[in-house]
Amino acid sequence: MQIQDLPYPDPGVPDARSGPRFLWWLWRNQLGGQLKALAWGLLHFVGVSALPFCVGLAVQAVIDRSGTRLALTGGLMSVCGTAIAVGDTFLHRSAVTNWITAAARVQQLLARRAALLGSALTRRVAAGEVVAVSTGDVEKIGWFVEAVSRFTAAALTVVLVCVGLLLYQPALGWVVAVGLPLVAFAVLPLLPRATRRADEQRSKAGRATELASDTVAGLRVLRGIGGEELFLDRYRRASQEVRHAAVRSARMWSLISAVQVLLPGLLLIAVVWHGIGLARQGRITVGELVTVYSAVMILNYPLRHFEEIAMAYSFSRPSAGRAARVLSLERSTAPPRTGGDLDGNEDPPGAGAGTPSGDLYDPATGLLVPAGRFTAVVCGDPDAAGTLAERLGGHPVEPDRSVLLGGVPLDELPLSTARTAVLVQDKDPVLLSGTLRELLDVPASGAVRAEDALAAAQCHDVLDALVQGSLDATDPMDARITERGRSLSGGQRQRLALARSLITDPEVLVLDEPTSAVDSHTEARIAEGLRGLRSGRTTVAFTSSPLLLDRADRVALVHAGEVVAVGTHRELVDSEPRYRAVVTRETDEESAVTREGPSGSDDALLRELEEMEESA
Repeated sequence: MQIQDLPYPDPGVPDARSGPRFLWWLWRNQLGGQLKALAWGLLHFVGVSALPFCVGLAVQAVIDRSGTRLALTGGLMSVCGTAIAVGDTFLHRSAVTNWITAAARVQQLLARRAALLGSALTRRVAAGEVVAVSTGDVEKIGWFVEAVSRFTAAALTVVLVCVGLLLYQPALGWVVAVGLPLVAFAVLPLLPRATRRADEQRSKAGRATELASDTVAGLRVLRGIGGEELFLDRYRRASQEVRHAAVRSARMWSLISAVQVLLPGLLLIAVVWHGIGLARQGRITVGELVTVYSAVMILNYPLRHFEEIAMAYSFSRPSAGRAARVLSLERSTAPPRTGGDLDGNEDPPGAGAGTPSGDLYDPATGLLVPAGRFTAVVCGDPDAAGTLAERLGGHPVEPDRSVLLGGVPLDELPLSTARTAVLVQDKDPVLLSGTLRELLDVPASGAVRAEDALAAAQCHDVLDALVQGSLDATDPMDARITERGRSLSGGQRQRLALARSLITDPEVLVLDEPTSAVDSHTEARIAEGLRGLRSGRTTVAFTSSPLLLDRADRVALVHAGEVVAVGTHRELVDSEPRYRAVVTRETDEESAVTREGPSGSDDALLRELEEMEESA
């Protein structure tokens, strides 16, 4: 795989049982690139390590006054220089390719896993950890995967040099052969402590990132309640903890680097001291002493890769562990594969059965949504409403309690089919940055035009605001929306998100509090537009707004996890106290008065609804 061929057509099925297993799986899937880097690395390191032998031969040739041998040695040095240059160039090219392709493979796997899990991902993994995995962790994993081939080439070179020195000059070669393994592995006792400190630093950095993302996401609310300083102080403390942990980690790695400099220096001193004694005794020549000395000095270069691989593994192991945890997450009930792969990739168009249709039924609560009708659901607990909305979208909290669409369990359908059948818009939909045209360019049936969806969602003032806030766009569709729509008000963001959902025109559309941030007059017009545009299609709205409830064909009250009443809005207002308590915010005393006397409050509520309808 070359960089220009990215992305992968199929990144594969990862071994997510643990971080080391995931790293091993990545390395195996890049075997061709790893072998290429190993070959170029051997050429480079062997060329570097052969230079001391050339220097020794040249010195000895000068001492012996042999011009022929000196010329041959010069030619050999030229060959070594060419090998070093070519090997280094293509080693760097291969290493960078391995790094980028490994990181790209991990990013593809994470993106597909996020698409498979949907909103369940942020409920099961902290937001800070998701950010850390998809950014810094990907780079660390790619670093280790590409460093393996360079380390292997360096290790093989060290072995070859030791063998060569033993054969070339056994009297000095044995000193190098004994000393080099001690130098290479002397840092092993320090690695566990360095790894623990590095893990502590990354853990604190993840918590700081999570705190920062939460603060930015809730900045508007924090400003409203004056909580900026409180969260700023928390982030300052978290940032200082990260700094102190980073300093402690850097101290250990500095100690490891110092050991990697000190011990080779001591080995070099031992070789020179012993070699001078042998030369004075006449057991070795000056050229042989220079050769061994130069070889030990040059070996410091490949030995540095022992430190790098230790550092790369120390940093990448927890990163790979976090990535493996995300990649091992599954939907509550995994659907059978009919055309997708084991990684959760969506089936291609036409795979499996067609999109089912019919009534939507939730066995956990007993909620029945008739096909082609506008059904409103009232829950006293907003969290319970959000959970039920997600379950209706095919994300069951409990196994074997899947929602049925036309009698077919949603979690047994291919993922692409389930998402085509049911679309869920949650309480806080996200608007991606880009133009309005790009925002509304979503997979859709084609039956609903963007103009009709924007009109039904009452986005006329939003379009005007986008044009006024744009420097060069005269067409609202070409106006840019900032990240997460932060330049728009909450009600404007909500209406654009509703228009985007209406354009998709799914078989079943589930809306969780779609008008909670708009005023009552706009809400009345949205209710009318929603009912008209979704006529003949199944629509479910979780709301406690009387304006939306009055437009619904059917209203269901969910209390304590089950449906306790079904009817129209006006019927439930008259007959169900628990419904009135949620919709009208009626207190216990008012409820008692209502049961004892005429329903004056109900009449007032109905009159208010009629007045709003007339004004709208």
